Amino acid sequence: MLKTFSKVVAAAALLTFAQLGQAQQKLTILWAQWDPANYLQELVKDYEKQTGTKVVVETTPWPDFQNKAFKEFTAKGAAYDMVVGDSQWIGAGSTGGHYVDLSDFFKKNKLAEVMAPATVAGYAEYPGKSGKYWAVPLEGDANGFAYRKDWFEDPKEMAAFKAKYKYDLAVPKTWKELGDIAEFFHRPTEKRYGLTIYTDNSYDALVMGAMNTIFSYGGELGDYSTYKVQGLVNSKESIEALKFYKRLYGYTPPDWGKTFFQEANQAMTEGLVSMSMNYFAFFPALANPATNKYAKVTGYFAMPKGPSGKQFAALGGQGISVVSYSKNKDASMKFLEWFIREDVQKRWAELGGYTCNTAILKSDAFRKATPYNEAFYQSMFMVKDFWAVPEFAELLTAANKRWHPFIVGGKGTAEEAQNGLAKDWDATFKKYGRTK
Repeated sequence: MLKTFSKVVAAAALLTFAQLGQAQQKLTILWAQWDPANYLQELVKDYEKQTGTKVVVETTPWPDFQNKAFKEFTAKGAAYDMVVGDSQWIGAGSTGGHYVDLSDFFKKNKLAEVMAPATVAGYAEYPGKSGKYWAVPLEGDANGFAYRKDWFEDPKEMAAFKAKYKYDLAVPKTWKELGDIAEFFHRPTEKRYGLTIYTDNSYDALVMGAMNTIFSYGGELGDYSTYKVQGLVNSKESIEALKFYKRLYGYTPPDWGKTFFQEANQAMTEGLVSMSMNYFAFFPALANPATNKYAKVTGYFAMPKGPSGKQFAALGGQGISVVSYSKNKDASMKFLEWFIREDVQKRWAELGGYTCNTAILKSDAFRKATPYNEAFYQSMFMVKDFWAVPEFAELLTAANKRWHPFIVGGKGTAEEAQNGLAKDWDATFKKYGRTK
């Protein structure tokens, strides 16, 4: 009887342990609702096969992404074990205690050497140049352009362009050339338009779009180490860049005042524009004949150079962080160990994810794998980002409030917009004690 009872107790104990193990064999990753999240969900099936741990990628629409994540962080909730957070979140995520410190993990695996420098600085490190890391670069991304090769290569169009602008019609090497091409192809009466740019002021679309011209024109958003903004945000170069971005808005399709990635791709698939600004993450749909009937005549190029030869692209993409309130932090770390393996990174790239692994990015296999990978490769070594400080949301809101009325509404001047933004940002930094 005693032996039987002991067996029952032992069996119950084993069952309880198994049930506990079963409960811990699930990891949840929060990300925005877009194709790369689908690629990640496909990738983690391999992890489940290899380890028995189920990984679920929970997604939410982009407009709700930030609010949903930080609401859970503020509540110190354990709904998510990891989050693929925007690059701008790294300051708030780390200083707010929401992210697990991954500095030792970074050093052990030499990730600062393995991953592309811009992705380490943009997605993982905070404060800048501190050697403190809070995320593993996961989805590299940047702004680039898709364009209609058949329009550019049409002999009649080429001749007409040469006659008007005195140089050959080709992929633009400078922003001036891009402006000329947009002007040339802007023909509203034919329902043809010059290009698309980002104008949505709900989150970071408009700001990311304008950053492309500001940085390449030699402008800055401020000194990221001293928090100085006066004379930088409202410099001559920054003002001229904002004027140029507004000029580009004049060559967009009708009702283009609040648009982002979906509309940008749609303008291409409907044959409306000669060029379309978008994140590289959305170009797979344009290269797919099933989703774009112009796929075979769609080409891609990186951001062009500014007046002085400077060339930058607005940094997109995200790093994956372990949420400090997770009950599965050890399991999450094991997942990251798997994710950074070179074979996994290759598989990630094959599925459509944009690896940040430098060796893979530089390889011929990657650069020739798709029509847009070469432009992506070029972009990832010339990217610059927005402020990644904890108060980034306030800075972003101020930029939208200053830039959208000028660019889209035609209100005021570029000087007034930039002077006002410098004043706004200066006040924000003083409020948080970053400047006197």
